[in-house]
Amino acid sequence: MTRVVVDPITRIEGHQRVEVELSGGKVVEAWSSATLFRGMEQVLRGRKPADAYYIAQRICGVCPVSHGHASSMATEAALQVKIPNNARLVRNIIECAQFLHSHILWFYQLNALDYVDVVSALNADIADTYALAAKAGTTPADFGAVQAKLKTFVEGGQLSIFSGNWFGSPAYKLSPELNLIATSHYLEAIELQAVAAQVIALMGGKFPHFMTSLPGGTAWVPTSEKLGDILFRLRRVQAFVTATMIPDLMAIAGAYKNDMATVGVGTKNLLSWGVFEDTSRDPQKRFLPRGAIIGGDILTLVQPKPEQVIEYVDRSWYQSQDGNVNPAQGKTDPEFTTYDVSKQYSWSKAPRLDGRPMEAGPLARLVVAYVAGNVQVRQLVDDTLQGLGIPGRLDLLFSLLGRVGARVLEAKLLADQVLVYVDELIESIKGGDAALFASSQMQDGAAAGLWEAPRGALGHWIDIKDGDIANYQAVTPSTWNCCPRDQDGQRGPLEEALVGAMVADPERPVEVLRIVHSFDP
Repeated sequence: MTRVVVDPITRIEGHQRVEVELSGGKVVEAWSSATLFRGMEQVLRGRKPADAYYIAQRICGVCPVSHGHASSMATEAALQVKIPNNARLVRNIIECAQFLHSHILWFYQLNALDYVDVVSALNADIADTYALAAKAGTTPADFGAVQAKLKTFVEGGQLSIFSGNWFGSPAYKLSPELNLIATSHYLEAIELQAVAAQVIALMGGKFPHFMTSLPGGTAWVPTSEKLGDILFRLRRVQAFVTATMIPDLMAIAGAYKNDMATVGVGTKNLLSWGVFEDTSRDPQKRFLPRGAIIGGDILTLVQPKPEQVIEYVDRSWYQSQDGNVNPAQGKTDPEFTTYDVSKQYSWSKAPRLDGRPMEAGPLARLVVAYVAGNVQVRQLVDDTLQGLGIPGRLDLLFSLLGRVGARVLEAKLLADQVLVYVDELIESIKGGDAALFASSQMQDGAAAGLWEAPRGALGHWIDIKDGDIANYQAVTPSTWNCCPRDQDGQRGPLEEALVGAMVADPERPVEVLRIVHSFDP
């Protein structure tokens, strides 16, 4: 048996350790550990409900919009506030912009270098690179200049922003020309993810941690000039996703599909709370609807309920909760012992839906929407499977291939859909609807705000008593995905997905990184 530890797991920022046990080069056991206690729930106790929107966003600097919206939704439900239709549209637009920012950042900066060997790009023939880009229908770049810059990095003995990777591993399979194209797009994506973030800043006052979707609606007032600024940027992002990101996905997935389609399978339990409200405010009618898939059964869509969520702390560094409980009654009181994979080994709790570990994220949202009958999702998924030469193989979505593909396909879906929301907002304003905010006279109440972040299912539970927050609990996507075992020994989704993976070189376990990064921890 060989033990492999990757700590920290993320390229840019993060606090996660993954430990795997290999036998004959195959992962036979895995442990996922969150290595930082934050305690935002403790910070929120005793504060005013209006404070929660601002503080809860600090749970994540990449997806604060989703946390802000989930927090406001929880407060609005507790105090029985229904926000105006224009506020619904504004929130949908800001949320779409955040999803686009996050997905572009993830696909290139956080994930691509698991498949793209930057050093190999030095061997690319420039003429062949342009021909390959034209054949793939992707956007060209100054490939010669990019290659020259890479050469300067390598000859100088360091790789600058590409440092910290295991280039040269036998796990890399792209041609030098494709590596050069993907590296060029990596650099372009740095700018384009920022363009998506600019939309959030324009509508939210700043990013990260925007200021305008406070409980009751929105403080952002749309004008022709502001809408023009937003549309210009959203169309730029849409063009990048369509002409660059989708072709890059097809090229990488085409080269690796035989490896990716059979690993990272996981629990086959998928959870989506739903995201992007329609006029009905029914979570089953959201653009990406609420639902769950159990055991890979894509013929049956289960409707999850918030009261079915139980958080286990048996393998986590928290005080006993007098039995494992729903977040509405939960506590977040730390009690560190020692790191021991046979006992406690994570700062993450272990949430379960009706006793089951659930995977959250773009794969869950797309499969749930597909089963629910979303025409756009069905067309996009079916066309992609056809383009990869595996038509109709929905079963292969439960894999590393499905997880990576779903995030890029969702970017395409939302790059188109956000423009629909902008058009609806413009028509609403032209029709004379100026309402953006609603207030409440209530002081007490308890509710959950169930929503989606780019990484998956997000829930904020709030209990307001005598006008103050008596309890506040959040269950984030990475808590669902990267959690430890529960009291019955069930692995978390990431742990389960790692089991069975083959690792060619334990000193450079790229295969482990690919599966972990597919969850975007």
